[in-house]
Amino acid sequence: MGNRITRGRRMSDRNLSDNEENSSTTSGGRGRGDGRRVLRRNNDGTWVSIAEDATQQVESNFDLDLGTILRLLIQTESGRMIMVRSSDSGLDGSSNENSDLDEDGFQPPARDPVESSPDTNKLDAHGDFREEILAGTGRKFPNTQKRPQSFVGMLGSREKGIGSGQQFTVGDRSQMSTGYIPNKMKRVASYHNKAFCGQFSETGNIFLTACQDQFLRVYDTENGKFKKRKKVAARDVGWSIVDTAFSPDGNFVIYSSWSEFIHMFNIYGEQETHMALDLRPADRRFCLFSLKFSNDNKEILGGANDGCIYVYDREVADRTLRINAHEDDVNCVTFADQSSHILYSGGDDGLVKVWDRRMLSELNPKPVGVLAGHCDGITHIDSKGDARYLISNCKDQTIKLWDVRHLSNEAAQEQTRHATASQNWDYRWQSIPRRSRPKQSLPGDSSVMTYRGHCVLHTLVRSYFSPLYSTGQRYIVSGCATGSLVVYDVLTGKKVARYKEHRSCLRDVAWHPTENTIMSTSWDGSIGCWQYQGGNPDLDDSPDMLAAKMDAKETSRPRRSLRLRNNRRGFFS
Repeated sequence: MGNRITRGRRMSDRNLSDNEENSSTTSGGRGRGDGRRVLRRNNDGTWVSIAEDATQQVESNFDLDLGTILRLLIQTESGRMIMVRSSDSGLDGSSNENSDLDEDGFQPPARDPVESSPDTNKLDAHGDFREEILAGTGRKFPNTQKRPQSFVGMLGSREKGIGSGQQFTVGDRSQMSTGYIPNKMKRVASYHNKAFCGQFSETGNIFLTACQDQFLRVYDTENGKFKKRKKVAARDVGWSIVDTAFSPDGNFVIYSSWSEFIHMFNIYGEQETHMALDLRPADRRFCLFSLKFSNDNKEILGGANDGCIYVYDREVADRTLRINAHEDDVNCVTFADQSSHILYSGGDDGLVKVWDRRMLSELNPKPVGVLAGHCDGITHIDSKGDARYLISNCKDQTIKLWDVRHLSNEAAQEQTRHATASQNWDYRWQSIPRRSRPKQSLPGDSSVMTYRGHCVLHTLVRSYFSPLYSTGQRYIVSGCATGSLVVYDVLTGKKVARYKEHRSCLRDVAWHPTENTIMSTSWDGSIGCWQYQGGNPDLDDSPDMLAAKMDAKETSRPRRSLRLRNNRRGFFS
């Protein structure tokens, strides 16, 4: 999820000597006796903070458990080796004053990303994709037919039987709704801890949230409502709940954390059913970062920090497959379509891999293809649902569109491995290094399109295709470490919306499958409900209309007197 140490490196690090361990937990060359404290593990496996002088008595064959230290560091939300003065720290190593957190204990937003003009040459060459999006959004029609530019005109044409006849097509419906991108947020829920996940059920009648307070909340969203249905206490949670998923029938929810188990509970019914599904991992320091139900409701797919893909069979009630898939953490998995035969995985090795479920074997874990072009670890992937196209969000601050019919060769894969291995920063607590921002594509990059303009820091930020029913999948909606909701036009690569209402990282977003509503889940502990407010936009066929308005809005500047006043108040850096 966050570190850049391969599994082999992790194994070698376990054999660090006591001197190396002490040097990694102290710094600055200060003299002893200045009140500094370091971590030491007792024989019973517990960790305590002791004075630095006491470390001279530690045995030289001290067994350093890096995974335990890492989890302790993550829980402090600092990410730095815990080495503070005893007057500023308790025995748990947590500092009383953390510069990484704001006054309410939430991670402050990152700086706005630097944007560049999108290159559409590759996408233009994929005519089928463009034609599909244009047809699905009502923007493809015979040259002899002029599309009406207003609802009134479209209603008149329908009554006259012009174009689509006596009824609106799917494209007509999408064309009418795509101009109304939700632009106003109403805070519908607030928590005292970071909110990590927010998802609609397949029908959109249920919305689920998962929070670092170790509770899952189920809301009834039918007919525009937002009413809490139940609050479920999560079990066996390490640090936080990191992913959730609905069963295809909408009756169950599964969730994962730093635990060897997937947990599942029922949504409906007065009596709660809470089950633990054992994955039996080889490593006791285990977390499933991503999980999905198969469409037949029989299997659960997961990607974990040990570089493996897991398949749990609900009928057998046991793990049936453990595939060695990536060279580092598997941060995301998903199915390509409703058949659940083809699946995708993305990892911290920077690669997206394509697998055939019917050919998966622990003895021969070979993907059917690999997609290479990113320069850093993958945080999230989403399939278009047609078993051909997918998008991947990445720590290199880009989203890429892929066509699985155009796979990457070994040379391109090696370019990605080299670029990823050369990254020496940690996105969880460090700013984006200037050199880590790719200025040009890697040799052999097989992606169809690259989208830039959002920020990926602190956590596994997610991005999705917009719904087919209401938008014809014309857009890509993404979270952002700046707290912004970002919407891209999938064909032009330009931002058509960027709204900043959250004061910390926006980790997850969910567009209602049939209604014009977006839900945002942020580390500031709030859940936002976005809906459109404003006038009636023109039904322009050009995909550049909203992007042009967005550019005009972002390039406008306040008058000089206001800028100077804001500078004095520290609003501008």
